[in-house]
Amino acid sequence: MTRQDSRKLAAVAEKLREAINHHNYRYYVLDDPETSDAEYDQLMRRLEALEREYPELATPDSPTQRVGAAPSDKFRVVVHRKMMMSLGNAMNADEMREFDKRIKRLLKSDADIEYVAEVKLDGLGIELVYEDGLLTVGSTRGDGINGEDVTPNIRTIRSVPLKLVKPAHGKIPHLLEVRGEAVLTLKAFEKLNRAREEAGEPVFANPRNAAAGSLRQLNPKVTASRPLDVFLYSPGAIDGITFKSQWEFLQGIKSLGLRVNPLSRVCQGVEAVLEYWNEITEKRHSLDYDADGVVAKVNSFGLQEQLGEVSRSPRWAIAYKFKAQQAETVVERIEVQVGRIGSLTPVAKLRPVQLAGVTISNASLHNLDEIRRKDIREHDTVLIERAGDVIPYVLRVTKEGRPRSKPFEMPAHCPECGATIVHEEGEVGYFCVNANCPARMRESIRHFASKTALDIEGLGDKLVAQLVEAGLVKELDDLFSLTKSQLTGLERMADKSAQNILDAIQGARKTSLDRVINGLGIRHVGEHTARQLALRFHTLDALAEASEDDLLSVRDIGAEVAHSIREYFDEPRNLKAVKRLIKVLEIEPVTEAPGRGALRDKTFVLTGTLESMTREDAERKIMAAGGRVTSSVSRKTDFVVAGAEPGSKLKKASDLGVRVLDEKGLNALLAG
Repeated sequence: MTRQDSRKLAAVAEKLREAINHHNYRYYVLDDPETSDAEYDQLMRRLEALEREYPELATPDSPTQRVGAAPSDKFRVVVHRKMMMSLGNAMNADEMREFDKRIKRLLKSDADIEYVAEVKLDGLGIELVYEDGLLTVGSTRGDGINGEDVTPNIRTIRSVPLKLVKPAHGKIPHLLEVRGEAVLTLKAFEKLNRAREEAGEPVFANPRNAAAGSLRQLNPKVTASRPLDVFLYSPGAIDGITFKSQWEFLQGIKSLGLRVNPLSRVCQGVEAVLEYWNEITEKRHSLDYDADGVVAKVNSFGLQEQLGEVSRSPRWAIAYKFKAQQAETVVERIEVQVGRIGSLTPVAKLRPVQLAGVTISNASLHNLDEIRRKDIREHDTVLIERAGDVIPYVLRVTKEGRPRSKPFEMPAHCPECGATIVHEEGEVGYFCVNANCPARMRESIRHFASKTALDIEGLGDKLVAQLVEAGLVKELDDLFSLTKSQLTGLERMADKSAQNILDAIQGARKTSLDRVINGLGIRHVGEHTARQLALRFHTLDALAEASEDDLLSVRDIGAEVAHSIREYFDEPRNLKAVKRLIKVLEIEPVTEAPGRGALRDKTFVLTGTLESMTREDAERKIMAAGGRVTSSVSRKTDFVVAGAEPGSKLKKASDLGVRVLDEKGLNALLAG
């Protein structure tokens, strides 16, 4: 090889290293990947192949010698006792069979290898450290050697026991390190994004980003509000207990109270692993979490030790990725949709394309920053992917042969009502501030009628759209002046249905202050904050006149929320709408202990999932009966109500001698 060729190859290797390091930083530190896993794997494979063929090109700081990116400086560094490695990948069945042949070659054996096959989760890698049965440290994987200490956030995850269970046969080890994945279920992901949209906050691109963003919060209360889950699947350092195989390890940690994936299986030979991959591929659309493949591990720990590791990966394990759920199509146009609080969301209207059995014609582009980062324009050919095979999003633009087009810009005026769009410097969001905007009105009515606001049964999306389009409802209070003849004049509205709607609307006139405040749709104000505001100010008029300093004195309200509330009431049209509501509603104040009977002046804490009601419903019933609901257990707590899968509050209640009720016991108190 000539010196010139050597320089060219060195430049190629350096370019690959720079690209991989950049993507590692985006993925592990910023939780904002720019490329798909498949594209990242291709870059890594090219670099590995180049360094393998020309070892002199390898450098000590090459990504092939590392697992990920450096941990963030926002958290204390945790040094893992044993390196948290990443896995090599197989892209097809032939590569899996080649992996199996390599294992047999290294072990000098022709016998079928016993593997454990597991679902490969697409979440955030974590390590839990238990000392004498107690959780002492929870950390992220980081770069595999140094992780981030996120123990307070890990402790909020219900599926993470704070204390190990003593198994029926065996003992609790002196030291147990377990590795796994923190994930957000797809249902929880969709719910979280809906809430963020309603609050005018940028949505997460996929469940993995949401899980990472949730676990790496500086405020554990934020993490606690998001239903993270974990699956644990590999050992770190262990002292005081011995496992001979991967399967024995999984069953052993399960007996200690740790969560493992029930779909894991022992497979005799590589063909059984391939059958497992086919089975999970068919099931992947029904899973409630993101999975991007299957992991095969040599079951015997003794054989694992013989096989050892190479570079950043163990020789005894491999990930067989699912085929990418991707398709190419054209962005025919970019439309801007207006939400309940006026937030503008750009949406790509796509040339319809089949992807994972579903016709895709729309994909959220989230915000202008995201569009600029990917340089998405109308008439572009784009590669789309389904996050978790559920949420379609634009992965990247194919710029070759791009037609002449201009970069997309957010409109200066609302596409629905023409009002001026507001965008504050340094913020991601763009907003229509016109409270009478038809789009805002449709979303506002939906929210106003929702279960946690005025709870108007039968006022669904289609009827709301009809009412707004017909000009029958231009303000929220117009709902209460609707007539039967107006409703029966709408398409497919029978006489009886119209009367049911009117009865539901009239029944909602008498309501509580917290429900009304929540129903207004103020940015950053949800059900809990609305209740705190109602307890503090007692009337809508008092809330409307409250200064930011007054608002900051309310529990759990910070500067951003206080500013948002003040901004809402400073808008004349909003204030006018509120004054009109006051005239048509019978608004009852909310107090800490308004009722009489057995619950008067009693303090409750709720934990776990209830069967016949939501925790929000239980909280409202307790307060209506004179009780008080708090978030933490103390000696002043009278009752802890425990549903299914209760958290650490149940343990604390037991330690403090606080009386614990099940749902039946709570209902008995409410009835008394």
